[in-house]
Amino acid sequence: MTKVNPTQDSPARVLGHPLFKDAPAEVARLLLRDAAVLHAEDGDTLFREGEDAVEYLYVLSGGVEVLRHTQDGLDRVFHIFRVGQLLAETAMFMTHGRYPMNARAHGDAIVLCLKRTGLQAACRIWPDLAMRLLARLSDRVYQRVNEVEWFSDSTAAQRLADYLLRLRPGEDSTVRLPLTQRQLAAHLGVRAETLSRLLADWVTQGRIAGARRDWILLDPAFLDDLAQPVRRRF
Repeated sequence: MTKVNPTQDSPARVLGHPLFKDAPAEVARLLLRDAAVLHAEDGDTLFREGEDAVEYLYVLSGGVEVLRHTQDGLDRVFHIFRVGQLLAETAMFMTHGRYPMNARAHGDAIVLCLKRTGLQAACRIWPDLAMRLLARLSDRVYQRVNEVEWFSDSTAAQRLADYLLRLRPGEDSTVRLPLTQRQLAAHLGVRAETLSRLLADWVTQGRIAGARRDWILLDPAFLDDLAQPVRRRF
């Protein structure tokens, strides 16, 4: 990883994030104090689970994936953050003060590294920011509760169908998996062999076509019917 000079619009871009929008000038200075821009190549580690959580990141270009290493040596990717998104901001308030996951570049990425001290100080003088962070954290807790229910009540086929449909851009039938099939299996909580069998079965049935990471959803209605029973209305 290398430090790079920030572009002129970098501060405006991060301050345009919904968490920071309309921040007073004093708050903006606190948030951007000692900020640095890093260029990371594909696979570079940005922080590791257990390290002191002193910085959170804003993605300027590329992507960043957060993951944990499973006991059987796999990487379980929880989420891939894209341009314009923040990550690890809630870790800045954890009592143990450590990152709960690993973060690494997903393709080449440029990130703005923002300091924990500035975020905490900004919350103290601008209550709107603290309230926005609380709402953001509450939404994530709700999402995680739904995910626990989703994993316990859904089948492997329902999880895969829902995942493929969420990748689809609009009404386009072409999707590209952002994860390897082994990583996707870990993400969905299924065995790699089960995932491979499901994909092969759906290819044989004419539901999908493709291989590796590139797929065409030939029968999205079938996938939608399969996933519908495990989706929540809100």
